[in-house]
Amino acid sequence: MQFSATSDLPIYQKWSNTFVDSRPKSLKALNVRLALSTLSFILVFWCPLYLNAQDAVNSGEFIVEPPTLTNLGFEWYIAGDDNRNATVAVAYRIAGSGSEWKNGMPLLRIGGEHIERAGIDYTTPAMFVGSILDVAENTAYEARFTLEDPDGVEGEAVNVVIVSTRAEPKAVSGGRVRHVYSQYHTGEKEEPNYPGLVSAYGGSTNTKGDWNVVAEDVVQPGDIIKIHGGLYQGNLLNYPDWHNIPFDGTYFFTAKGTAERPIVIEAAGDGEVIFDGAGAAILFNVMATEHHIFQGLTFRNAGRVFEAGRKHLAGASDLTVRNCRFEHVGEGIVTEYAGSKNFLIQDNVLIGRDDRYRTYGWQAHREGLTPYGTHLLDSYYGIKVYGSGHVIAYNSIAFFHDAIGISTYGTPEKAQELKAVSIDIYNNDLHLLVDDFIEADGGVHNIRVMRNRGMNSAGSGISAQPVFGGPAYYIRNVLYHIGRGALKIHGGVPGLIAYHNTFIAENNAGGGHPNSNYRNNLFLGADGPTIIAAFPYTTTYSVADHNGYRPNRGPDSPENQYMWLSPKGERIGFKTLADLHQASGLEAHGITVDYAIFENLKMPIKAPGEDKPGPVYHAVDLNFKLNPKGKAVDSGVLIPNVNDNFSGKAPDLGALEVGLPEPIYGARSEIYNQPFYR
Repeated sequence: MQFSATSDLPIYQKWSNTFVDSRPKSLKALNVRLALSTLSFILVFWCPLYLNAQDAVNSGEFIVEPPTLTNLGFEWYIAGDDNRNATVAVAYRIAGSGSEWKNGMPLLRIGGEHIERAGIDYTTPAMFVGSILDVAENTAYEARFTLEDPDGVEGEAVNVVIVSTRAEPKAVSGGRVRHVYSQYHTGEKEEPNYPGLVSAYGGSTNTKGDWNVVAEDVVQPGDIIKIHGGLYQGNLLNYPDWHNIPFDGTYFFTAKGTAERPIVIEAAGDGEVIFDGAGAAILFNVMATEHHIFQGLTFRNAGRVFEAGRKHLAGASDLTVRNCRFEHVGEGIVTEYAGSKNFLIQDNVLIGRDDRYRTYGWQAHREGLTPYGTHLLDSYYGIKVYGSGHVIAYNSIAFFHDAIGISTYGTPEKAQELKAVSIDIYNNDLHLLVDDFIEADGGVHNIRVMRNRGMNSAGSGISAQPVFGGPAYYIRNVLYHIGRGALKIHGGVPGLIAYHNTFIAENNAGGGHPNSNYRNNLFLGADGPTIIAAFPYTTTYSVADHNGYRPNRGPDSPENQYMWLSPKGERIGFKTLADLHQASGLEAHGITVDYAIFENLKMPIKAPGEDKPGPVYHAVDLNFKLNPKGKAVDSGVLIPNVNDNFSGKAPDLGALEVGLPEPIYGARSEIYNQPFYR
């Protein structure tokens, strides 16, 4: 039985007003009391049933996230839609162009998914979230969002916004220029010149020793400091050393530039500029800065090169590190401050201290095996960020524990401006990691991991443990030779979207996770002692379809190659993809494949385990292009704003579409796609 407030309440109102004129006052009072009692009974006992089944959707706050160079993120809070059948269609075009609307991916519906790990107890709010991908830099776009629900929409059903992508920060024309020369420079010097970077930044030429913090003419917005070729290495135990970084070896930067007039510290172009940290724990502390650009510099022999933010303390905003080289460092660039925003980390080469010649994992006993020490952790993260609006693109990273990560910050801050949203990680080349290539851990909404290439990891490929609602987009990544599988999923990760990836590794994610969406991917195993694919979906609205799998067939491989989590919570194994589909409904269009789907790609040797050394492969020796006549061609499904430019009858599976050029991976220079070491 179901109570309808809209039909029954008018009946009561009519009934209570019909008989009052012809009855005694006492009877009229009795009728009113009876009517009120009846209404109270209805409200108390039946209204909760009505209120608890709010299938109509209520439109709430609409939020435009900080835009990046080429991507836009959006959030739309809702109430109701208990049956989760509401949708949000997305369309976009260049603002003012009058051109036809282009379709985007529908926003992802999240809400009610529970995340529990490491003391975290978080439930995602009811909302729609999503991105518009790969649009032009420094361009205004008109975006339209249409909320629909068969059960009805209350409030605004359409939101139309105009939002502009960012432009790459550049030095302002006509800014003041200061010159810095190495102590070994013997030629002429341009004016004004300074004996070191600290002096140039503070504007004081004769301060050292006890006077090293004197800064009487600090750089102003628009200033450019040009560092001329040479070696810059302070003597940390000589306190009047001209570098002005006694004892700790750290350069401190505290000035504030502006978006229109950033402060620039760059190589002058007359030779390589090398900042040697001489073992300093932190080389450049930029936590107090705004709108700084560092470009064309080389850093080496330091624990952490850029200290850019500490949780609940301070952090940089609008930091650009571009075309720089990091050699033999523990970490490259790190911020864990929620207020950090709009970093651009682009076209850098980062070389860590971990083993260069063999894969080793967490459990390895590596004492004496690496040239930089006997510790389990010689290098940690190449790049780690928190906050919003960051772009990490076209970097080449090797020999770290993890290459790129979002800080495992914990439960997101309540303030919108402090959430880890709208973060781009794309076109990076990642080589020989101890643990993971990319970790989206700690991200909240619109984490975009696209077109990256990862080679050799004893751990996992891409991690999400957890993401706080998502979507976390994993699109067109190529991963090869991975010890523990392509995806690391723990903590009830919701909102994971994996499209068009080529994973030469298994998807054997162990932890249950809700609200996931896998389409057009390739998973090819290496005949190891594991299954090819696990689907531990804890919600019925997760999707896996149009993917290709190559089951493991080694002597130690299990008979069942697919695992599914049933509605009763049982983990059930299946021998074939057809068996999986019949029981679960997943992979109605999934196919089995083999290495013949590629032009010429060999199966890697399965990594022997995290505690034993494994081989190392180089990307330039491998061909990930599809065989035009193979099963993976034209076997995908159309996904707006992801594969609209497919070249055949339908999109191909995997990261590389036949007939389209291969992406550039890593730092863009005169020579692309070169191995780190042979």
